[in-house]
Parts: sequence; C-alpha cells; structure tokens
Amino acid sequence: MGDTGFWTGPRRIKVNEGALRLLSAREVLEARREGDALARDGRERALCRNACLIARALERHGKPVFDGGEAVLDALRVEDIARLAGAWAAFNRDCNPSPLDGEEETARRKKAWSTRIMSAFSGVCSACLALCPPRSGQKT
Repeated sequence: MGDTGFWTGPRRIKVNEGALRLLSAREVLEARREGDALARDGRERALCRNACLIARALERHGKPVFDGGEAVLDALRVEDIARLAGAWAAFNRDCNPSPLDGEEETARRKKAWSTRIMSAFSGVCSACLALCPPRSGQKT
C-alpha cells in the first residue's frame, strides 16, 4: 500500500536519519516495557522509552535502523533521541486525533480529510471513460 493509506493518510514521515513510521498500540507498549527494563531509575525512564520507540519507528529503505533501544542509546545523542521522539509524537497526534483537541482543530482535520479523499477520486471516472469512447451513432 506504500507510504499512504487511502483513508488514514501518510504512514511514514521523512527525517534526516530515514523515515519514522506509525506504530501499533502493541508496539508502543512493547517499547515502553523495553524502556522500563533498560532504565535503572525513574529519571532514566523517559530517555530509555524514547530510545526504544525510535528503535521500532525509525526505518531506512523499509528496514529498521536499530536492533533495539540499547543500540539507539549507543548510537545517538540525547538531543537526537528527543528530537526524533518529538517528531514521532507530533506525527502520531496528527494521524490519530483526540476528541480533546477542540472544535476548531476537529473542523480543520475534517476539512483536510475530505479534501484528501476527494483528491483520491479525481480522474477515476475520466480514465475509465477514455477506454470506452462514446458511440457516434448506430452502425448497420
């Protein structure tokens, strides 16, 4: 299906390190659990969870860039992990809106989604009609 779903919009966003993909709820839970196992105390938990999230979400040419959270912690700086985690969170929020976003934000998203759906249909009928040109009259 590629990087864009028909109803859901993009499934990946490009970043300097590759592409961040949306994760399933299970993948997010697994990242949290792996991060909790890596953290030695509560102050390390956010960094470790973000590293594990990035390990699952960051891909290059459709393949994971990192084997796990430890590899991310070994390869990236704290600032890079925070930047990538922030980009993923913003992307996830944009693709999975909350009813708590407010009426104005909901209206904006509805308009964007309806435009995306209508543009997906543009040209469909004309392409089919081009294959079957109209008859100019009955031939005997």
